[in-house]
Amino acid sequence: MTTPLDEQTLARCVQTAALAPSLHNSQPWRFRIADGTVDVFADRNRQLEVLDPAGRELLISVGAAVFTLRLAVGAQGRIPLLTVLPDPELPDLVARIRTGRATTPSAQVNALAAAITARHTNRRPFADAVVPADSMEQLSVAAAQEGAVLTRASAVSRDTIIGLGQAAEARLRARGSYRAELGRWTQPRTHRRDGIPPTAYGPWDAMEHMPLRDFGLVHRQPSRPTERFEAHPTIAVLATDGDAPPDWIRAGQALQRVLLTATCLHLATTPISQPVEIPAVREMLTDTSSNRWAQMIIRLGYAEPAAATPRRTLDDILERLQP
Repeated sequence: MTTPLDEQTLARCVQTAALAPSLHNSQPWRFRIADGTVDVFADRNRQLEVLDPAGRELLISVGAAVFTLRLAVGAQGRIPLLTVLPDPELPDLVARIRTGRATTPSAQVNALAAAITARHTNRRPFADAVVPADSMEQLSVAAAQEGAVLTRASAVSRDTIIGLGQAAEARLRARGSYRAELGRWTQPRTHRRDGIPPTAYGPWDAMEHMPLRDFGLVHRQPSRPTERFEAHPTIAVLATDGDAPPDWIRAGQALQRVLLTATCLHLATTPISQPVEIPAVREMLTDTSSNRWAQMIIRLGYAEPAAATPRRTLDDILERLQP
């Protein structure tokens, strides 16, 4: 019989899982360790009610943490055994991960695990360089490994997506409730360990072409620079067959595998969510005839490293450690 990983090691895995990306760096997750098992919960107190009333992006964020936890356990030389939504009576219990038999981590597991601390959302201009076809193929394979589909947008589709993103951003900015919610997650506070700090805003697009979220909308930074972004960005759409909570969790796991694979390929990444936050805009990106739903837009390219965003402490996210 395989001895489970000890509590201290699992706690380190949880701390690694908390480096996953999340909407507005809201970190909407909680963890519980017991008997060699880690339960992953959605923290509904951190749900963005204006942007994400259905909790779709919350579960994508938690799904990203679930994949990161799986990877951290795998890097410890154990096979992670995953059960999604294991208890119908506990809807906020998103996943349960048990530590399986001992194994030697593969080269891919080691590479992806090493990329966890290097992956940061990059809101800076990217170089005017084409992302190679073989890199895009590796990213598509990464999405497929988690049951999702990643499609590179053609030139025409890219321009359409950028236009939809601009329209979605304009519609969101016009809503007072959106600005108030954005303000809560960008309010500078001493020792704050969540949200988006000014160091992660990135410069403003001089041409106002790139549909990046304006995190400086509420708390303006007088010294925020303006720069020219790439004219022809590489844009990809991450989609799932279906649009229910299990699909959102799957999308989050696929998103994180794609982002970490991109990091291994020395690619910068920017998840762009505005086009999928307005239902009417999202429908235009979705192939409803095949029930394939757009879950996230990803911008890819080459850029200088981005700054890390803060993370909550282990005491904040680990609900209970049991001996």
